[in-house]
Amino acid sequence: MSGHSKWATTKHRKGAQDAKRSALFSKLSRNITVAARLGNDPNPENNASLAAAVDKAKAQSMPKDKIKSAIDKAFGAGADAAVYEAIDYEGYGPAGVAVYVECLTDNRNRTAADVRSAFSHAGGNLGTTGSVSFQFERKGQIIVVKEVLDPNARKEVMIPNGAAGDEEEFMMAIAEAGGEDYEDAGDEWLVWTAANDLKAVADGLKAQGIEVKGSELTRVPTTPTAVSPTDAKKVQRLIDRLEELDDVQDVYSTMDMTDEVIAALEEE
Repeated sequence: MSGHSKWATTKHRKGAQDAKRSALFSKLSRNITVAARLGNDPNPENNASLAAAVDKAKAQSMPKDKIKSAIDKAFGAGADAAVYEAIDYEGYGPAGVAVYVECLTDNRNRTAADVRSAFSHAGGNLGTTGSVSFQFERKGQIIVVKEVLDPNARKEVMIPNGAAGDEEEFMMAIAEAGGEDYEDAGDEWLVWTAANDLKAVADGLKAQGIEVKGSELTRVPTTPTAVSPTDAKKVQRLIDRLEELDDVQDVYSTMDMTDEVIAALEEE
């Protein structure tokens, strides 16, 4: 296992952008509703996809009542019924960077037009199904904070989050839970798992007394694409434009997040 890489920076930059978007909870709600309906079960304990969707929402501090409302909507009728379909788009952005876009939509034609427009304005092009998906690997990601509030303290006191407070102990805990790898992300750890093991590993960490902030399925590029700082900014503008679309849930790219690229993006 290795505790350091550039993926943490990529993830946290995206998280910071998401947190500023007024449509964030709407996107998370849609994700929960679809997961509940596809799994045909409103109980996250019996529906792995729903459990991941709820955990992702909790990681963004989505209120419990909104989570419940999104689950209830999956089993509504008539005007309350939510009919969304999952559809993915693939293409290439500036400098040949592969881009994979995951959407949930109630109007396929609208979404296709919006995504195509975003690629065109950025100087990229939308590809066919399978044109870039082979360049990504599906992975599970679990967010674990290193410290938590002491529930027994009268005032706000932070204490180690179980084994997460010590890197060596945490590494052993991850191995015992069945995780594949981890990264140091400042105040948090990012734990990587096989896609099908996400819930099992999260439950394994919790069973060891470690509080889990959130978890989700993600896509990791198998061969990152080297880009110049200038091109990196162009690629990021495409990603930002796509993420602003209501129907877009997640955007992944193969852009190699070197220190130079990260510094350039932080200037934006």
